[in-house]
Amino acid sequence: MTKAEAQTLQTDAAALSQYVRDVLSENSAQDILEIDIRGKSSVADYMVVASGRSNRHVGALSDYVLRSLKAAGFKDIGTEGQDGKDWVLIDAGDVVLHIFRPEVRVFYNLEKIWSVPLPESLQHVAEEAPAESD
Repeated sequence: MTKAEAQTLQTDAAALSQYVRDVLSENSAQDILEIDIRGKSSVADYMVVASGRSNRHVGALSDYVLRSLKAAGFKDIGTEGQDGKDWVLIDAGDVVLHIFRPEVRVFYNLEKIWSVPLPESLQHVAEEAPAESD
């Protein structure tokens, strides 16, 4: 990555979101979704949500993204969930990334909070989930 490309990622939230999605895609993340939260949240401009096939895959995806961001010059990257690897959150400033195992993603359904439908390929997981009791 050139210095100019790294500078663009640090100043352009849309470019950063695309970069994160590209890293996820290159490493076989599933159901990658970008949610534009500009004007809806002061926390970030974009939220990226993706699934990994297993705990190990979720951990590997988060490692790939973290390494890529550090190589691009990002220093203060917040992370949560690295130990359990059911759900890892990466805060890259203007872009917040959530990587889930599919069952955990369906359970928390962040997409619903932002009025975005759950990806079609996860519908079967939602249908298999036990019904909530009152």
